[in-house]
Parts: sequence; C-alpha cells; structure tokens
Amino acid sequence: MTKRQGRLHLNAFLMSVGHHEAAWRLPSADPFANTDIAYFQNLARIAERGKLDSLFLADSPVLWGEIGRRPSGALEPTLLLTALATATSHIGLIATASTSYNEPYNLARRFASLDHISGGRAGWNIVTTAGADAARNFNLDDLPAHRHRYERAAEFVDVSIKLWDSWDDEAPIGDKDAGVWGDTDKIYPAAHRGEFFQVAGALNVPRPPQGHPLLVQAGSSEDGKDLAARYAEAVFTAHQTLDDARAFYTDLKERTRQAGRDPEGIKILPGIVPAIGSTEAEALALEEELDRLINPEYARKQLATLLDVDPEDLPLDRQLPDDLPDEDAVEGAKSRYTLVVNLARREKLTVRRLIGRLGGGRGHRTFAGTPEQVADAIEHWWQSGAADGFNIMPPVLPSGLEVFVDQVVPILQRRGLFRTEYEGTTLRDHYGLTRPANRNPQLAAL
Repeated sequence: MTKRQGRLHLNAFLMSVGHHEAAWRLPSADPFANTDIAYFQNLARIAERGKLDSLFLADSPVLWGEIGRRPSGALEPTLLLTALATATSHIGLIATASTSYNEPYNLARRFASLDHISGGRAGWNIVTTAGADAARNFNLDDLPAHRHRYERAAEFVDVSIKLWDSWDDEAPIGDKDAGVWGDTDKIYPAAHRGEFFQVAGALNVPRPPQGHPLLVQAGSSEDGKDLAARYAEAVFTAHQTLDDARAFYTDLKERTRQAGRDPEGIKILPGIVPAIGSTEAEALALEEELDRLINPEYARKQLATLLDVDPEDLPLDRQLPDDLPDEDAVEGAKSRYTLVVNLARREKLTVRRLIGRLGGGRGHRTFAGTPEQVADAIEHWWQSGAADGFNIMPPVLPSGLEVFVDQVVPILQRRGLFRTEYEGTTLRDHYGLTRPANRNPQLAAL
C-alpha cells in the first residue's frame, strides 16, 4: 500500500463526563458537570494543548431518554461555545443546531456572531433531528418524514449562505471624515422565496471572518450523504468495521465530485471511543468496569426506541427479533438504526451484549488499548483510505481526553501524522480549507 501523504484531523467530541453512559458512576466523576462552565473550559484548554483541530458539542431540542440513566440536560451549545471562545485562542468550536426546529435568520446570526467572537473558529453541525418527542416540542404531532426533513435542510443551508454573504467584506468603511460608516451598495438582501422559507433582508451581522462558518454534517443515510456532498466540509460518521468505513469514504468522496465539488474539500472523521491504559489489560479493565455499571433496563428502553419496538420484545439474553423493519421503513435515525442492527446480526449479540457494545459510543467504534495501540488503530484506518481524521470520543472525561492528548497525540506527532503547532488562526485553516468567496457581488452584477 502506498504511504498516504498529509496529516490527520482530530476533533474532540465533548459530552458531559464522558461518552460511556456509566461514566458518571465512577468515583472520580462529577455527575453535575454537564452545566459547569469551568469544567468545559478546562476540557477546551486540554484539547487545545493537544493542538486538536476542533471540539464539538452535540445537541437536540428535547430531553433525551430517561434522566435516571445518565446526566441529562445540556447548555445551549452556541452559548457554551461563546464562553469557550474566551478561554481558548486557536481550537475550532463546532455546535450542533437543527434545521427542523430553527429559522435560518436566527441561526445564521448566531453562528456569524460566534465566528466574530472567536476570531473565525465557528462551525455548524447541520442536523435534521430525528425523534417524535422533539417534533412535539414544536407544534407538531409527529416526526416529519425523513426526505421532507432533508429537503428543508438543503433550503435552510442555502438561505444561511445567502445571509452570510449579504454583507460584502468591504461594506463596513468607518470613514469618520465623510461621515459614512458603511457602503449600502455592498449590502445584498437575501430576497429568498422558497418552498420552506421566505427571507427578505440582509443579515444584521457583518460577514463572518471565515466567510461562512465551517459546515459539518453527521447523517449517513442516502439523504444525509447527498446533503453532505452538496454542502459539508467535514463529516462526522460512525462505523464498526474498516470495510464499512472505507466504502462510506469512497462513496461520499465520489458523491462530492459528482456534486461539482473537490473531494478534498470534505473531511471525513469517523468516531472512535478509546479506552486507554498503560497496558492493554488496564484498558480492558476500564472498559469492563464501565460496562458493569450500565443499568440494563434503562439501556433496553433506549434501544427499543431506536428500533421502534416495545422493550418487552427485547429480552436481555436473546438476540434481536427476526422481524425488524428495513431501513426504508424507518423515519428516524436511519443510518444509526442500520448500523446497530447489522452489528447485532453480524456478531450474533444478545440484547445484553449489544447494550454493552453501545454503552460506550452509541454505535461508534470502541477500542481498548495502550496509547501506542490507539495510535496504531488510528493510523491504520487513515492509511487504508477510511478516514481523513477522527472524532475522538473519550469514554471518561476529563481523564480520557487528558491521556489522549498527553500520550497518544505525541506518538502521532513523532510519526509525522499530526501537527506540532497550529499553523493558522481559523477553523478553516486547521482543516486546510479556503475561505469561500462571496457569491452576491457577482450575482448583483448580472
């Protein structure tokens, strides 16, 4: 195999006290850290110490699952990232925000504001939000159809780009002598009338430092991949096997090319949940301790929700039922549904064992080993054409992030696979992406 050129991209996915659902039960864990600003600022500084490209906060406009299971409730991510922007100077700041339950004007303004506040470090993880419970929080009786959500999402992103481009970079003048602050000829109202949105005016925030915040996407369904090929500049994805990851990588790069974009302009980052120990036995012991602390009844209910079955249809010591629907019949999280079912079928897992496998990363690849073994696993997938980098999901925080930064990152640096210093100031710089040109001056001249 020809040795791949270039460097990895690494994102820190921050979630409460860790991605493993039982992490909060460890003696060292603070079960109330999910609303502690100082806690998240410390995590951001640790990630920046490791020169990671970015950090990422997931979100959903619903109280997810049962609060008895794990720390629940989360701060609104763009607000939290604003606080993290003041505690850091280089690392990128990516927030999830739903296209199903927001309006383009408000959301475009929030991300433009975050990009200004952070000096060009903002990113938007574009999601359509699965789940009927979220829909019922927004005047709907049920979840909109999958394709409908993605059609709305595409128009939502189009409108957001129009709004970010509604100011020319040279519109602000600040000419005190002439008494002219800005050039009105360099403001371009959105003037959008579409199937889902009508937006008349220009944004009330100047064009962001990055032109557009970095656009990120995480859906791996057919509709999700099509949306990513059109707009995404980074993709967070979940795969259990190298072959599946490589097939996804090849498919999405080709879809991006067919959409008229440079495939190098989209960075694919599978998730990995690394349980790290000074020895392999120590890492496996941590993984086993966490799995032992899972409450199986809570976990079974969550699995039943994903599979759209009754919990009583999932006896803990039996395999999944044979009569589960195909992905085409699922209106929720299609790709995650298929990943979980395929995992259970391929490895002939009982429900109890499947719950253990999902407890660490909800379908993302879990890996237990020494820092050297984790670095080997990352390099192998990268060299095999399965990833441009990785979404690092520590099972326990902050300790899992600290050991990754202090012990795994130096190995990757010594191998020439990862930066030793930041070479730019914006999130686009970190991902090797150019600042997009403003399309509106050209359109106005036609």
